[in-house]
Amino acid sequence: MSIEVDILRAPGLGGGLSGNALLVTWLRAALEDHYPTGELSLRIVDEVEGRNLNSKFRGRDYATNVLSFPVGDAPTVQPRPLGDLVICAPVVAREAAQQGKDPEAHWAHLCVHGALHLAGHDHEDDEDARIMEAREVEILARLGYQDPYRADA
Repeated sequence: MSIEVDILRAPGLGGGLSGNALLVTWLRAALEDHYPTGELSLRIVDEVEGRNLNSKFRGRDYATNVLSFPVGDAPTVQPRPLGDLVICAPVVAREAAQQGKDPEAHWAHLCVHGALHLAGHDHEDDEDARIMEAREVEILARLGYQDPYRADA
């Protein structure tokens, strides 16, 4: 499989992880059943940038954990552009602490969640949410992480 990932970090943000290898592993695991090849970018942002992007593109005036910008029907170029993901590091850290989750597991979940959006999944209605959550749980289990939707996860 050849999913290429370009990772960009806002100044001063290490993302709370040791390097990019885990991020790439999680994103590839989420996309491997959908695309044999492709490329995406992941930008790790601070709360100000996260809030600005969420406000501009979703009309919501707060920083959220992950934003996905799928390319949609891409031109027939290789590698195929899949889209962009934005993860707000301070929000991820705060959520993990508030929810009593392992920060690495929370990062893994949000990478998988965002990548599935790039692959066309959504959670706009109950049935779509059920399908997407089941897919997330399956991928995360394959990667060695607990079900993030369980109360004790």
